Amino acid sequence: MHTIQDIRNIVFTGHTGAGKTSLIEALLFQAGETTQQGVIEKGNTVTDCDPLEQQHQHSLYISVATAHHAGCHINLIDTPGYPDFQGQVLTALSAADTVVVVINAVAGIEPMSRKIMEWASQQHLPCMVVVNRIDAAPDKLEKCLQEITEVFGRECLPLELPVNHAAQVVEVYDHESGAADFSSVAAAHTALIEQVVEANESAMEHYLEEGTVPAAELHEAFEQALRENHLVPVCFTSARTGAGIPELLDIIAKLAPNPLEATPHPFIRHQGEKTVETWAVPDADKPLLAHVFHVEFDPFVGKLALLRVHQGSLKLGSQVLVGAEGKPVKIAHLYRLQGKERIPVQQAVAGDICAVAKISEIEPDTILHERHEDDGIEISGMTLPTPLVGFALRAKKRGDEQKLSDVLHKLVAEDPCLRIEYDTAANETVLRGLGDLHLRIALERMDKQYHVEVDAAPPRIPYRETITKSVQAQYRHKKQSGGAGQFGEVQLEVEPLERGAGFEFVNRIVGGAISGSLIPAVEKGVRQLLASGVISGHPLMDLRVTLLDGKMHSVDSKEIAFVVAGRKAFMQAVADASPIILEPLVDLEVTVPATAMGDISGDLATRRAQIHDAQADAAGNMVIQAKIPLAELDDYASRLNSLTGGEGSWVIQFSHYEPTTEKTQQALMAQYKAAED
Repeated sequence: MHTIQDIRNIVFTGHTGAGKTSLIEALLFQAGETTQQGVIEKGNTVTDCDPLEQQHQHSLYISVATAHHAGCHINLIDTPGYPDFQGQVLTALSAADTVVVVINAVAGIEPMSRKIMEWASQQHLPCMVVVNRIDAAPDKLEKCLQEITEVFGRECLPLELPVNHAAQVVEVYDHESGAADFSSVAAAHTALIEQVVEANESAMEHYLEEGTVPAAELHEAFEQALRENHLVPVCFTSARTGAGIPELLDIIAKLAPNPLEATPHPFIRHQGEKTVETWAVPDADKPLLAHVFHVEFDPFVGKLALLRVHQGSLKLGSQVLVGAEGKPVKIAHLYRLQGKERIPVQQAVAGDICAVAKISEIEPDTILHERHEDDGIEISGMTLPTPLVGFALRAKKRGDEQKLSDVLHKLVAEDPCLRIEYDTAANETVLRGLGDLHLRIALERMDKQYHVEVDAAPPRIPYRETITKSVQAQYRHKKQSGGAGQFGEVQLEVEPLERGAGFEFVNRIVGGAISGSLIPAVEKGVRQLLASGVISGHPLMDLRVTLLDGKMHSVDSKEIAFVVAGRKAFMQAVADASPIILEPLVDLEVTVPATAMGDISGDLATRRAQIHDAQADAAGNMVIQAKIPLAELDDYASRLNSLTGGEGSWVIQFSHYEPTTEKTQQALMAQYKAAED
């Protein structure tokens, strides 16, 4: 049984095609976990074990495997590299102690690598850069290292250097001299040690006074420099030839932080209306805190949840509490994962990664714990990007509607950046994601894994309505039909709020003009209209409704009367408050060959885009950043493919809402009126 000190949790990230999966495969083979090294093209790698991944020859989901080397238990987390699947990367960071950013030596630094370095820095996670495929570009490696230093900072220093025209590498942490393809081992060793001791005052004193630092103290300073992002080690490998693989495995075992040395992951504890930041203690004897960072549905065991145990121990057969509700469940199935292979284990200690099966109550981001006082605890992590690209879905086969709904909920549970919306006004079920590829992979899974065929079409754009001035309105609802009557009178005021403020309902009734028990009925009526809008059938946002006054009847004032009165008064007020329609704007990032720059810029201009940056990346592609109305992107995937010969890629993220054009507003209002008539 391994201890906390033996554990290394390493997440492999980077742009698609950098070689993350191949690198993990090479490490597993080097560690003796496999008898032959798998190849992506043959579909026999450990971590790309999903049929869709094997078909597309790219990672699409989080996958975990374990290597054992030099007494260490090394959890290797594979992640997708396509920007559309960045949500998987963000959630995987919550399970890791070290982030490895893999860079393709041929292509250099690509967009996803930049983003991942930013995310890791924001979460204060130690980083390591691995330049892979060095055999394919031995003459570019010095330039690649220079680019890494220029883009990511002077903290990026080589821990290894290539030798013999990138056929091998030499490690410079322990070696003080030797030959290399560029630079020198002596210079690299000196630069590395000086960078490390800068992080630790005692080590610095030893170095200045004696010229050397005791090994234990140097190791402590190294871990401190990693934690503080004062050092980002750079390694060189070729997963294909094996160059640098033994050295990388040694470095991970020797120098990557164990959970006791790593940056602790922050948690938030809810105490009433207050939230307090706290940290888990990686101690097997403390009360359990385990975080679910990924959920998947296995055809044999059903729901499978991947967890990082941050505190305490998770034991087979034990009873734990799930999430904020604190529902007790029994851990009847506990595994270590080797790709798709599930290896039963008796327990997982603090710092380890494991999986539990067949617990329906577990959802992504759930915390498993032992004490009800921890019901209000959750992990503090990155804000995930908002899914905006959507397909309106309809089951092809009659009677598959419930099956479609069930499958959609499984897909959303597996991927935090997929979202289901039900547009009641349009009678649409909409699946939203981060891009066209993201959604098409989801549809492929529905078809091939769950055997549900759907028709997919562009959904309604999520326009919103709002008001531009303050108005008061009054409405009396009175109904008498021989029996019990209905009576309710409401006076309210609407006023605009700043963009993004949402909705506020304020009760200013004094003197009991409306009974306190009926105030929620007024708000209910208001919220009914809030969801359906007034002028276009789209939800209202960014306004405050203040209930000012009203009247009751001692017999006829029922809840329904004030629901109706609230809704009607609100409708009248909005209609008089100069309502407008808002459209969503997104931040668009397009990566295209430089030769297509003119065509792409011209096309974006016709789509009302505002280009605010365009720069060449290391591979010579142009990366264009713009703000653009979401409505202008309906056919953008096919248009981009046409203009770039399939070599362009794009990703969007929600920016803000702003008023749409007068022409669009009039068209939307006319459509709504025609539908109502």
